[in-house]
Amino acid sequence: MMRRDYRALDEWAVARLAQTLARTAPATGLLFLEGGLGAGKTTFARAFLRALGVQGTVRSPTYTLIEPYDLSAAFAGRRVLHLDLYRLAAPEELDDLGLRDEFEQALILIEWPERGAGELPLPDLTLSLSPETGSALSAAQERWVRLTAHTPKGSQWMKGTQGF
Repeated sequence: MMRRDYRALDEWAVARLAQTLARTAPATGLLFLEGGLGAGKTTFARAFLRALGVQGTVRSPTYTLIEPYDLSAAFAGRRVLHLDLYRLAAPEELDDLGLRDEFEQALILIEWPERGAGELPLPDLTLSLSPETGSALSAAQERWVRLTAHTPKGSQWMKGTQGF
């Protein structure tokens, strides 16, 4: 397992990290986004998706649970799914989303992955965000960020952040 900690990143720096990870992302993979309410998970996901060329509105999937994005030819026609499992009542509800095949066919970002515990595969990477002050954040406040690779694919993906 490979791990890297980033201390005191403001919203702009978190967005830069998201862009860096997007540029080095594999065609398929699983990225867990962990952190409390207001930690910056959706902000990270938006910056990540924008770096992959997503145009128009990037919605938080809090109510829909899943937002699919088909990327342009510039990104080899890749498919990205953004999930927010906060409203999941039980991990078994993931079966209703029909994701089993998607894990091998898409790049997937999951907010609140702990709500799907036991039903989700091992992620390639986990990004954990937490406020430096222990409370919800504003854009200018700083976050502690931990990036952890759990698979060889995740370690390779994470290597793209060296020098960040």
